[in-house]
Amino acid sequence: MDKLREMEMFGDDGRDGVWTVMANVMDPESLHRAFDGCAGVFHTSAFVDPGGMSGYTNNPHGRRCPTIIDESCWSDESFCRDNKLWFALGKTAAEKAAWRAARGRDLKLVTICPALVTGPGFRRRNSTASIAYLKGARAMLADGLLATANVETVAEAHVLAYEAMGDNTAGGRYICYDHVVKRPEEFAELERQLGLPGGAAAAQGSDDRPARFELCKRKLSRLMSSRRRCTYDTYYSVAFD
Repeated sequence: MDKLREMEMFGDDGRDGVWTVMANVMDPESLHRAFDGCAGVFHTSAFVDPGGMSGYTNNPHGRRCPTIIDESCWSDESFCRDNKLWFALGKTAAEKAAWRAARGRDLKLVTICPALVTGPGFRRRNSTASIAYLKGARAMLADGLLATANVETVAEAHVLAYEAMGDNTAGGRYICYDHVVKRPEEFAELERQLGLPGGAAAAQGSDDRPARFELCKRKLSRLMSSRRRCTYDTYYSVAFD
């Protein structure tokens, strides 16, 4: 919001064909005005809870060990309610509502489900959402579900998914992460960068048991590889014409 106000204040609004439009997500009419003339909308206000990545998933693949956590996994809403995990519950419910709204309409929808987003300014930003995301971090760390995603990776995933939607080669949900945090000392550094009180990582001790879950981003990796290859082929075919 501050960035939008800066653009208006310094006359950057409209520069390079980019305009700022203020809207209230609780006011449908203001959203209609904001979306008028748009071919696509990126809703990036917060994390979308990616089921198993928040550590509160059902076991969708039977009893394999480790259980693979992919786009078919959703957070167990009853578990979230019982344990007051309101962040995961809210994001799960919001995404399901979006899919219900898109069903039966002429509306293409793709969701990018990132891990804890990091990147430039990570240490200085408001950590409220990160604290909510990391509630239950001890279990996430032990189960192999604590992961991070660089903001540039998340942004690229959004752009490539949107481009692929144009030729119907993208659809559904995509899990997005760069790194799985596996060691207590890694988590201690994450806590330090966020300015969180320490202790969660230390509580893990030196437990060397294998993780019960394994994150899988194969679907997104295939999409990003194919789109990058298309861009490469297009660039060089034009360059040498």
